[in-house]
Amino acid sequence: MRLFGKNPVIERLKANPKSIRRVLLELGHPDTAYVHKKCHQWGIPVASVPRSKIQKLAQSLNTQGVLAEIDEFPYQPFEDMLDTAWDKKQTLVFLDNLTDPQNLGGILRTCGSLGDFAVVLPTAESVSVTETVLRVACGGENYLSVARVSNLANAIEKAKKKGFWIIGTVAKDAKNITDVQMNFPAGLVLGSEDKGVRDVIRKKLDLEVMVPMKNERMSLNVAHAAAILSYEIIRQRP
Repeated sequence: MRLFGKNPVIERLKANPKSIRRVLLELGHPDTAYVHKKCHQWGIPVASVPRSKIQKLAQSLNTQGVLAEIDEFPYQPFEDMLDTAWDKKQTLVFLDNLTDPQNLGGILRTCGSLGDFAVVLPTAESVSVTETVLRVACGGENYLSVARVSNLANAIEKAKKKGFWIIGTVAKDAKNITDVQMNFPAGLVLGSEDKGVRDVIRKKLDLEVMVPMKNERMSLNVAHAAAILSYEIIRQRP
């Protein structure tokens, strides 16, 4: 995999330098000295290359002169995640068939920044952690675990049996998130961008919530909703 941009690469150097195989730096770029220094400290190979080569590899994305070749993203087994989340009082975030890598990247950035979250994705009809996701996550992926499961409903049921209280977001006919007193440890279920939470998942919820909207004709995308809901969880979490 490749990681594009100064900030994502710097966060990876701080959190998990051993996952970096090689770093390419744009010749003459003024903002790459710190990355070069940290790579030298960790013994990571560095190559200075023309801008044209980096642009070709990045398919013309803005790399800020930095591109890293990294290991494939390491998914955690769900059973291990469940035990760790229970022991460390983390919140599980179940993403029901998200397909937009931009939204997944935004969610990883939010949850990684706020701390004590873990993310669960289905293996089918869902985006995985791709290079685009990592670029948008901007390093957030280094500070949380991600699991993939073949059956999201079964994973939620396992979390419920473990003792997690499952909250799900719906568009209407639900409680205002700011009026709810949450129970912990908690799991948060977010639906896909176009269909929301599927009925088979909705049946597993202990509580349905919604983000209050003054203009009902408008809507938030799932990444924005996740940021609001995750912050409310952090605010209430003991």
